[in-house]
Amino acid sequence: MQKIILLLATFIISFTISSQEKNKEIEIKNVIDTFFEGLQKGDSSIVSKTLHVNIKIQTTNTSKEGEKLLKDETREQLLKAIASKKPTQKFFEKLLSYDIKIDGNLASVWTPYEFFYNDTFSHCGANSFQLFNNNGNWEIVFLIDMRRRDNCIYLQK
Repeated sequence: MQKIILLLATFIISFTISSQEKNKEIEIKNVIDTFFEGLQKGDSSIVSKTLHVNIKIQTTNTSKEGEKLLKDETREQLLKAIASKKPTQKFFEKLLSYDIKIDGNLASVWTPYEFFYNDTFSHCGANSFQLFNNNGNWEIVFLIDMRRRDNCIYLQK
């Protein structure tokens, strides 16, 4: 009888922990989705809600000459760029997958993507988000994206 009770207790605890992790993943995915919803709409107030006040933002790509580039951007620059989107401009970043890793109040999300500007394929790459659980609210504290035009899944279709 003790073995059955121990087995049941172990099952219940592992199920509870698994459910809690799944809930965290959903919360984190919602933050990322909200970020891109604001980007697509050109609504910096939506994006702002997903960003920690001290976020670090970087973009990496390769120049036409083959030089590897790394560009820093401030929170204010990002929000200003989003807010200045014209109504006639269409941004759509198609996320191909989410790879979410969580440890306590730290989360890492890897999202390969294809980017379309005015319904035309522009580039592909990957985003790497680091999130911090700030007293119950997941916020993006670091964002780096890689942009390229070669070896894109979209171009292989």
